[in-house]
Amino acid sequence: MEIDYRIDPPLSNGVLSPLYSAAWPHHDPAYDFSAELSHALAVVCAYHGDALVGFARVAWDGGIHAFLLEPTVHPDFQHRGIGRSLVQRAADVARERGCEWFHVDFEPSLQPFYDACGFRHTPAGLIRLR
Repeated sequence: MEIDYRIDPPLSNGVLSPLYSAAWPHHDPAYDFSAELSHALAVVCAYHGDALVGFARVAWDGGIHAFLLEPTVHPDFQHRGIGRSLVQRAADVARERGCEWFHVDFEPSLQPFYDACGFRHTPAGLIRLR
């Protein structure tokens, strides 16, 4: 199966929403991604033909810290290395754009995936604001 990876391709809600609806059970199909996309350091997408099958967003602090957000792979394409490839490409583009640190937050059940991507476990803090 051939997967084409692209950095910062043009994206719209109409392209992202079907992927998120398939991969995230509580996704609101009317959600507007435009603010997140406009503030991203980069986005990395995986395509099978013309279909978007994977997506990862890199946010940043304007300095040396980049943050991996919501790496998403369509359920029909999971467990084929696409997620790890998205994360590696996201780390590469963050490095190329001047970042020194690449952060990620995740649920404990995803620890094996992030370990396989090269992240090391560190303690962190979190405040739920809403």
